[in-house]
Amino acid sequence: MNRRICVLGLLAISLAGCASMQPKNVVQVIGSDPDLSTLSKLISDAGLNETLASTGPFTVFAPTNEAFKAVSAKTMAELAANKDQLKRVLTYHVLPAKSAAAEVKAGTMKTVNGADVALARTANFVTVDEALVTTADKVATNGVVHVIDRVLLPPKQ
Repeated sequence: MNRRICVLGLLAISLAGCASMQPKNVVQVIGSDPDLSTLSKLISDAGLNETLASTGPFTVFAPTNEAFKAVSAKTMAELAANKDQLKRVLTYHVLPAKSAAAEVKAGTMKTVNGADVALARTANFVTVDEALVTTADKVATNGVVHVIDRVLLPPKQ
């Protein structure tokens, strides 16, 4: 009887561990990283959770909390007050394709918001516009997330 209880207990612990290892979409990958909590909140505020949890594929260039702290308070207030502008900025961080760091080719690529973003790769670094990818290839079920060191602001329309 005790042996059966031990086996059942080990099975329950194993299943609980497996549940936390379930594949995640890009929204869940971002949400599970404490260094991306500002981005996660802004994605939710902009109403983009459902879009970015969809089939994709997506490549998300995810600014860290520190990157958002470097944005002026005025700009952050404007984004908070204007959901359309916030969506425009956030979708400028998203490519409508899955692109691992090793696959990045120098040139421009159209973002989800419609504007082009400049990409470059050397042997050791990937950049997007003026931002450096600090952590690459956080794989998701519907794409990939690359952590970057600054917030990208789309060109003025």
